[in-house]
Amino acid sequence: MLIAHLSDPHVRPRGQLYQGVVDSNAMFEAALAQLDALDPRPDLVLLTGDVVDEGTAEEYAVASQMLADIGLPLLVIPGNHDEREAFRACFKAHAHLPATGPLHFAVGEHGPVRIVALDVTPPGEHHGEFDDATAFWLEATLAAEPERPTLVMMHQPPFASGIPYIDDYSCRGGERLAAIIARHPQVERVLCGHIHRFMQLRFGGTMLLTAPSTTTAIALRLAPDAEPASYVEPPAMLLHQWRPGTGLVTHFVPIGRFAGPFDFF
Repeated sequence: MLIAHLSDPHVRPRGQLYQGVVDSNAMFEAALAQLDALDPRPDLVLLTGDVVDEGTAEEYAVASQMLADIGLPLLVIPGNHDEREAFRACFKAHAHLPATGPLHFAVGEHGPVRIVALDVTPPGEHHGEFDDATAFWLEATLAAEPERPTLVMMHQPPFASGIPYIDDYSCRGGERLAAIIARHPQVERVLCGHIHRFMQLRFGGTMLLTAPSTTTAIALRLAPDAEPASYVEPPAMLLHQWRPGTGLVTHFVPIGRFAGPFDFF
């Protein structure tokens, strides 16, 4: 099973730049074009939040148009730049999304790997919160299929990355989440967005990965007093391939046109 993983496109109204600097819409279109050219085609696409930048109906209309032709099953969760009810209206055709409350869901019909999604953003806030209700839901949901390989997807990562100005907006309650994941060894990965960089670490006995944004990258500044900044680095996506006997292999895939292919390896 091949799963494409994109994050944080920050779609804007037509003709408007993200942060007044970059054309995030054009960059997302380039990512979708590269997704369309993959061979073999993915079985599933994951989008881990911040679909749009300001949560407006106009932005969601643009995002909906951009996503309409991907021709692949799509699972998407909101991030802190999304507005939950506008998000719910945009993706109303996604029958797995609950009609009210947090947009948690579990989906397993697209292949051998089950996807469990958490909506951890408190409305109006930028940080995440792994609260009591979410913990109860996740424990019960993972316990329902203990033998099936599973990915848990969420927006804010539940750990301190070392970049001080993004760690202020991480998901709180990470130790509690890690304890639940550790009780369910079928979880192959915890997948996040939000941080606009690729990172990986051991978490709850499995691997946690953050997908880069399809637009700007948060500056990798690790000094405790570092000033916030971003760069227009090459965007990228992740590809997760699950095979019996091997498990899940994750590939980092830059988005763009590069020299090659050459006849050496």
